[in-house]
Amino acid sequence: MNKQFKLPKTGIDGLKQNWRSDVLAGFFVFLIALPLSLGIAIGSGFPPSAGIITAVVGGLLVSRLNGSYIVINGPAGGLIVVMLAAVESLSDGGDMMSGYRYTLAAVMITGLIQVIMGKCRLGSLSAFFPAPVVHGMLAAMGISIMARQAHVMLGVIPEPGSLFSSIAQIPNSLMNSTPEIATIGLISFSILFIWPYLKNSRVGKIPAPIIVLMVGMALAQLFGIEHDHYHFWQAEVHDHLIPAPFLVSIPMEISSYFCLPDFSKILTFEFWVATITICMVASLESLLSATAAEKLDPYKRRTDLDRDLSAVGLGNVVSGFLGGLPMIAEFVRSSANVEGGAQTGWANFFHGLILLLFVVLFPHFIHNIPHASLAALLVFVGYRRATPKVFADVLAIGKDQLFLFVVTILAVLATNLLVGVFFGVFVKLVLHVSRGVWLNNMFKIHFTIVEQGNRVTVKIVGSALFSNFLPLKRAVDSIEPGKDITFDFSEGYLIDHSILIYIDEFCMRYEGNCGRCRKVGHALETYSNHDLAVRLMTADDRKES
Repeated sequence: MNKQFKLPKTGIDGLKQNWRSDVLAGFFVFLIALPLSLGIAIGSGFPPSAGIITAVVGGLLVSRLNGSYIVINGPAGGLIVVMLAAVESLSDGGDMMSGYRYTLAAVMITGLIQVIMGKCRLGSLSAFFPAPVVHGMLAAMGISIMARQAHVMLGVIPEPGSLFSSIAQIPNSLMNSTPEIATIGLISFSILFIWPYLKNSRVGKIPAPIIVLMVGMALAQLFGIEHDHYHFWQAEVHDHLIPAPFLVSIPMEISSYFCLPDFSKILTFEFWVATITICMVASLESLLSATAAEKLDPYKRRTDLDRDLSAVGLGNVVSGFLGGLPMIAEFVRSSANVEGGAQTGWANFFHGLILLLFVVLFPHFIHNIPHASLAALLVFVGYRRATPKVFADVLAIGKDQLFLFVVTILAVLATNLLVGVFFGVFVKLVLHVSRGVWLNNMFKIHFTIVEQGNRVTVKIVGSALFSNFLPLKRAVDSIEPGKDITFDFSEGYLIDHSILIYIDEFCMRYEGNCGRCRKVGHALETYSNHDLAVRLMTADDRKES
């Protein structure tokens, strides 16, 4: 930790010391969380109020229990695909309300599993999944979100079908869009697209999502769009008209927000597929987001991932019981929290409190938000996960990383998240075998840690891979601060990209805490010019020590 920083107090003392800055940061996050919570809920097949419930529970409850200082907990765009699939697969004959209630039960079970995972100190398990596979999963979810929400943004309901069918129907939706709705949606998306270029101006300081809501509501008033305006679509399967309202509809009484879960499908295969998928994706994305968010903390405070996972799990139990979505540690809102000047976890609490007060006092405001504006927000969320720059950044690390990235995307889109991710992991293992990694080294790492006075030498023997490096991570994380650490790769064979990312981030954090780190060992071959590219350290015919 840099000595020029004096750590803010925590608990009640922290509230007394920093309440002004934390209230302001909480309000800033609220401006972003309101439209995102509504849009994510609608995109997930849940009522709009479900997103509000999740954000409020995340703020008021989880902020008091979690292991982080600047993280914001709430619904996440990355879970839209998972939740919508769960609602559709669990519904009775296409009845989305029944699917919603069954999915609430799955959310509660997910929360209980996460609590157990945290208590068993499994927060580090996210490291098992290789970086290109995780990024491929996120990009695939982004593509899925864009494919589904583009039609809503244009005021068109597509014919039922697969994800690829939804993508193929986008040109038709463009040609047959509802003019007023498409105008709102496209203008909203344009605002979100150009807003980052205005960040250095005064107007650019205002959160883009709140601008999108205000402009969308103004255009809806200009076009005379009201709650009795619907777009109707003839369903092929059920042969009846399905209404698609143009404006968000929420209960005017807060007591009507809540819906109890239905556990009657708990013994079915579909229920447990949904539960395991939600648990895996929510846990993985939450842990990754919490890890990324701690890097933004100006005080460089560490996040207790195990405690954080348990707290999020408890929040999911409560959220599912009340009728809400699952929550994660959300990176975008967490970064906004830091930008807003947050000092402690009380900023998360205040964001939830302000959101609760707003929906109680001003429900008519939410009642006039166009669906097209929220859909544009979700399309932009999806776009950011799969921009051309994301592909270029992966390619810069190596062609092998891009291959895994694309394979995972295609596998997720063609099947589902669980199958797609594990297929990506399988391909990664096959790739390691093809490069000469010994089979007995695939899931077992060989390393030594020797401490002599203030010097610590971490020597890796053989291969360090995503599939075997958790023991190394735990051992290195336990090294006392202030030491002079040497990472010795001279007897290594293949060092994976995921391990290089971890070591690089560890060194940055450790050196910021008055320690020193260096790396020794010359790579015979790297797979790109990127500093963190996969590297072979020894000749191919070298035998393991």
